[in-house]
Amino acid sequence: MASEQDNGRMDGRPFGGRLRRYARVTTTMGGLAARVAGERYLGWDIDRAKHAADLRQALGGLKGPIMKVAQILSTIPDALPAEYADELAGLQADAPAMGWLFTKRRMASELGADWQQKFSQFDRDAISAASLGQVHQAVGQDGEKLAVKLQYPDMQSAIEADLRQLKLLFQLYERYDSAISTSDIYDELSERLYEELDYRREAQNMQLYRYMLADESCVVVPEHRPELSSERLLTMNWLDGTRLMPFLDTNPDQDIRNKIARHMFRVWYVPFYYYGVIHGDPHLGNYSIASDHRINLMDFGSIRLFRPEFVAGVIELYKALRDDDKAQAVDAYERWGFVGLDNEAIDVLNMWAGFIYAPLLEDRVRPIQQMRNGKAGRDLAGKVHQELKRIGGIRPPREFVLMDRAAVGLGSVFMHLGAEVNWHELFHDLIDDFSIDGLAARQRKAAETIGLPAKLTAF
Repeated sequence: MASEQDNGRMDGRPFGGRLRRYARVTTTMGGLAARVAGERYLGWDIDRAKHAADLRQALGGLKGPIMKVAQILSTIPDALPAEYADELAGLQADAPAMGWLFTKRRMASELGADWQQKFSQFDRDAISAASLGQVHQAVGQDGEKLAVKLQYPDMQSAIEADLRQLKLLFQLYERYDSAISTSDIYDELSERLYEELDYRREAQNMQLYRYMLADESCVVVPEHRPELSSERLLTMNWLDGTRLMPFLDTNPDQDIRNKIARHMFRVWYVPFYYYGVIHGDPHLGNYSIASDHRINLMDFGSIRLFRPEFVAGVIELYKALRDDDKAQAVDAYERWGFVGLDNEAIDVLNMWAGFIYAPLLEDRVRPIQQMRNGKAGRDLAGKVHQELKRIGGIRPPREFVLMDRAAVGLGSVFMHLGAEVNWHELFHDLIDDFSIDGLAARQRKAAETIGLPAKLTAF
């Protein structure tokens, strides 16, 4: 495997390329920070909507983690002003792929100079290009169709550059608006991004998901091919399927839409309520629909492992909202890691929680659009934001970031599907037999069965 220095040369001029990236990210994020600060301290009257659109265009041209961070931030209530969150939510991880010369050099650095002999076929053009790497279709020497995920060079430096600018942005925004303390959000995003660089870790996550979902007939999880993989190259068997939006273009009937929604619910929440694990990225590019309407689950870089007490807190908060029990809500938030909450803070948090939990609280079939339409969410987020500012702000715990992202992201998927499902029933199928001890035992068994290293798991 090539050294870090050799990998840097893939860009042509490693240090020059790195400095150019620092300059581009600094200009893009610094521009946002300057405008936000100017509006706050100098009384500038800026066109937020126009500047947010410019920011989205600039970020969309940058490969690497800054685009992924922007997507994540767009789903965290009040992490950024609404105009910016709305624009960043539209970022898609589909930047133009690198060319064949780049691909050949990168593959040689990961599998050796004779890498092409390890495949009977390797498509020159990438089928997709995301924030940290691109995917090629290939065929193994045994005739098996493969998906080959190749990381771009020098992503470690890219993350370091991008996160420094993100920290500056957060610091300036907190001076402008004190509703949300962003320090733990920053720490969580940083740790998750660095984890996504390690494709061996992602391969272990894939193995974990194959274990956790082994009894779920509604999902297909790919199999890792370790002999064709490395720390920055991940090869797995190919899964045939159709992305969600093209699938919806075929006008499937309501029963099929509902079936897919039920499958998505179980694919995301069986691991969470049974094992304390969440797939933190329901991005439309991370799964596809098989011909039999099963979910092909892909991309296991953004995985979060939770303490059993945190999972218990999610269920406790549901019960607190159902029974209008403020004391139980306090216990739930404390299990999550919130500290120092008074009655006003609890009331404000319950406003947002009531929106997130609304599909689960009533035992009947309901279209999710009645509870999760975009305007209602924006209006409520604005109200929550103003109330948080009024009471002096809060500090969300780190674990909350990916959990909230998954919930909001899945809500968006269900809205695309136009699903009409009894969400209450689906939820109770998962939680009725829940116990902290039972979850902890399943976590230990999973870790022992798969042989997960201590660094990977919180089990």
